[in-house]
Formats: sequence, structure tokens, C-alpha cells
Amino acid sequence: MNHHFKYLLRLADNSLINAQCLCKWTGHGPFLEEDLALTNIALDILGRSKLLLEHAALIEGNGKSDDDLAFHRSEREFLNTKLVEQPTPDYAYTIIKQVIIDSFDLNLYKELSKSKDDVLAGIAAKSIKEITYHYRHTSSWVNRFGLGTEESNQRAQNALNELWRFTGELCETDETDEWAIKNGIGCSVENFKASWQTQLKNLFNESNLTIPENTFMQTGGKNGIHTEHLGYILAEMQTLPKAHVGATW
Repeated sequence: MNHHFKYLLRLADNSLINAQCLCKWTGHGPFLEEDLALTNIALDILGRSKLLLEHAALIEGNGKSDDDLAFHRSEREFLNTKLVEQPTPDYAYTIIKQVIIDSFDLNLYKELSKSKDDVLAGIAAKSIKEITYHYRHTSSWVNRFGLGTEESNQRAQNALNELWRFTGELCETDETDEWAIKNGIGCSVENFKASWQTQLKNLFNESNLTIPENTFMQTGGKNGIHTEHLGYILAEMQTLPKAHVGATW
């Protein structure tokens, strides 16, 4: 697979699957204002995925569209990290998962705004403004959970204990990443890994939450090896396009 295409597809798939998971909360938020806020965050992330998929399709050059890449690939062809596909059984899980992603993406897309791929740089520059708001919103909810009641703190801690094992993959580097770094398309996670981890550590500390230690990190998502959860997400997301192939609306 073309390294440029694969690098873009990983970025796009992370955003697409994350947005799909967040959309499940539409109409089910804890109160109306938050319901609308999270739905808008999901729409921002979905919009980013569309732009990245459109660009990836052009780079691949096989005549596919962003819809083809979103709705007509199998589970093994998706290259998102395992973190974004994890289920969120309650709102604490949603917030802990999202704040980890927002913090990482804020640092990542600041670096990608310097990419030699002008289209990717433009998408990144636009995304920075959105992700800045996303992180401000989710981090305030982390404080709310951590410093709230005993139950809210415990729910947030349970989510952090469960989800932290999926964070290692965010920092993995393989030949596709190395190609992207060498050619100025992508960026090295080492450029911001320490600041990202410090940002999260400070946030969790001030919220009376503890990052798990000696965690065995999960891997494989970036190369198409996923948890069972992605299959259910894709089944729901791809049902209509697969049932009515070629339909437009």
C-alpha cells in the first residue's frame, strides 16, 4: 500500500470511527446543552474525516470516493487505533476516552499543520481551532467527574483504568510513519509525546484521578488488527450504503 495513502487513511479512520462512536450519544446526553455540545464535536470530527478521506482517495488514484473508503471497506482494511473503537458504557467512559484523543490530536495536528502536503497542512490548520475547543470542553468534564461525588470520581477512574492500555499504540512508529516523517508529510510523535503525557498527567492529577502504572499496551489497530467492537460499529455504519449500492440522496 502507498505509504502516503496509508498515512492519510490512518488519520481519517481514527476520526471517522471516533465520530461514529460519539454520534451514539445524540439524543442521550445528560442534559440538552451537553447533548448538543457533544453532537457538534462529533460533527467536527466527522467533517475532518471526510476531508482526509477525500484527500486519501485522490492520493490513491483508483477512482474511489470518500464514501467508497468509508462504507465499502472491510474491518481488516480499517487502520484506526484500537482506542477509538472502544465502547463507552457510560458518560465517564466517553469523556475519559475523548479527552485522551483530544489532547493527543491537538498536539498532532499542530505538527501536521507544517506538513509539506499542502492539503493535509490545510486540514490540520482548520482542525486545530476545533480540537482546542474539544479539549477545553472534555477536560472541564474530567474535572467535573474527578472532583464531583465519590461515585463520579470512581466512574472516571474505572474508565481511565480500562482505556489507558490503548494509549501506547498512539505513539507507535512503523515504516509508513518513518516514510511520512522522512518526506515531510507526517511528523514524529517524539516531537510532542512528553508534552502530551504531561498535559494529561496534570489534568488527571488536578482531578484526583490516577493514571495506571505498568499497563500492558494493546496494539495492532494501525495495521488492521482490531477488537471485536469495530465489527459492530461498521455493521451499523455501513448497513444503508451496502443495502443500496450506488444510491445517492
